[in-house]
Amino acid sequence: MKKNIPTRETFFNEVYEIVRQIPPGRVLTYGRIAALAGCPAHARRVGQAMAHAPADETLPCHRVVNHAGDTAPGWTAQRELLEAEGVVFKTNGKVDMKKFEWEIEA
Repeated sequence: MKKNIPTRETFFNEVYEIVRQIPPGRVLTYGRIAALAGCPAHARRVGQAMAHAPADETLPCHRVVNHAGDTAPGWTAQRELLEAEGVVFKTNGKVDMKKFEWEIEA
């Protein structure tokens, strides 16, 4: 049985609602957000949603990183925003995911 994949708009809105819940000083990965949205194989689609995110002060896009703790390419302010919230980066420039990944139940 094939699972129904939500429309782009529905999926993006679900992603934005999840991202709004990420507390200051914590991060979530694209893959984890995809899983929470009910589409675990759609991490890249979460990236698309972030790239098309509306300008909205309640949407902390800077709290979304990849599975390795890398920030978005070309978005230098992302690291500054995370550090201002207390997120610590390792010497390799990646978020310390063991300490700062938000543990949320699906």
